[in-house]
Amino acid sequence: FWMKEISFLGHVISSEGIDVDPAKVEAVLQWSTPESVTEIRSFLGLAGYYRRFIEGFSKLAMPLNQLTRKNQVFVWDKNCEESFQELKRRLTTT
Repeated sequence: FWMKEISFLGHVISSEGIDVDPAKVEAVLQWSTPESVTEIRSFLGLAGYYRRFIEGFSKLAMPLNQLTRKNQVFVWDKNCEESFQELKRRLTTT
């Protein structure tokens, strides 16, 4: 009962608050650019789990979410890359 912090469901909980688990931060840092809708959904699933730590998450993730729509042609453009990199940056600096 005298633990200073504990890892629980991908979070580190301490007397100072709740943070993202460093193991998840490392996973985000290693994440390569998605090459399919499945890979985008996987990334957005992880990012969405931590959306509470990212201000303006919905707007920031919009270019990626648009690629996951039914009958949408997969075209990775500059907006998608910027969205992906900014989400990674914010996930690893919270």
